[in-house]
Amino acid sequence: MELRQLGQSGLKVTALSLGAMTFGESQTFMKGVTSPDDEARRVFDKAIDRGINLVDTANVYGDGASEVLTGQWLKGKRDRVLLATKCRFPFGMGSGATPAPHSYGLSRKHILEACEASLKRLGTDCIDLYQVHMQDRTVPIHETLRALDDLVTQGKVRYVGCSNYTGYRMVEALWSADARSTTRYESTQIQWSLLVRDAEREVVPACRAFGMGILVWSPLARGFLSGKYQRGMSPPKGSRLEAWQDSYKALDKESNWAILDAVTAIAKRRETAPSAVALAWLLAKPEVTSLIVGARTVAQLDDNLRALDVKLTAEDVAELDKVSKPAWGYPYDFIGMREPW
Repeated sequence: MELRQLGQSGLKVTALSLGAMTFGESQTFMKGVTSPDDEARRVFDKAIDRGINLVDTANVYGDGASEVLTGQWLKGKRDRVLLATKCRFPFGMGSGATPAPHSYGLSRKHILEACEASLKRLGTDCIDLYQVHMQDRTVPIHETLRALDDLVTQGKVRYVGCSNYTGYRMVEALWSADARSTTRYESTQIQWSLLVRDAEREVVPACRAFGMGILVWSPLARGFLSGKYQRGMSPPKGSRLEAWQDSYKALDKESNWAILDAVTAIAKRRETAPSAVALAWLLAKPEVTSLIVGARTVAQLDDNLRALDVKLTAEDVAELDKVSKPAWGYPYDFIGMREPW
């Protein structure tokens, strides 16, 4: 599988990586959409056998259960896998409970404690890529970066990245790291798909300008672009969007169905899965380092892996670009009348 450099680091990651959000039993926000442990292990095995070298999880997935299951599977395979996890959010998300102070956020106290807990659950002494799960405006960015820098110096973390940052906050973090000579973010995780292209306004151009890698989450828009959903019909039984009815209602609009129609038509011409076409559109973006695929079953992973064999034509890309083009707004439309932005 193709290897791509992560930002300005020496880390090489595969074009597809495996997301472990749906692995490990959850009683909170992922309840009802996780894989049985045996199937999760089969997905892990298939991924590594097909050459995927990056596994991405987070401390809050299953309130730690995802990290535990990932760590159990990693035994005897650690040298074949790059391990990524995250900190920021409190356990019990979606339960309605009020989190205790310092049990979440990006303070030095929480980052150091969260990293130690993740290392223990994962059964490893070092995390290859430690990411902050979302920006935290209540904590000075230099405090967050100094804590992460100390983890790198201590050998507990090799590289650091961010996720769910605004463009300006991400650039502020890069400036602060340079000014204070601390470890910089080598990558960011963003939601990006044919249905969600908002990051193309600021975050993607910033990554291009400052040499940051991009790891894409939800490249299939929570499975909507997999081809399993149909107009006017309820989500298939057992699907993620059956469990997340509010998300399905938000996706159930004609503009999104038109995008899915275009994806499906190209998939039929290419004799491949709709998911493979949707992923191939992203893989062709030069800014993309790796797509995090959240396959719950081996069959879903097989469909996703087909993207590696899909080469979209310029006409295919133009068709998908046109049908999925968002309303960019000001100042992008104003600038776009005169030059590319």
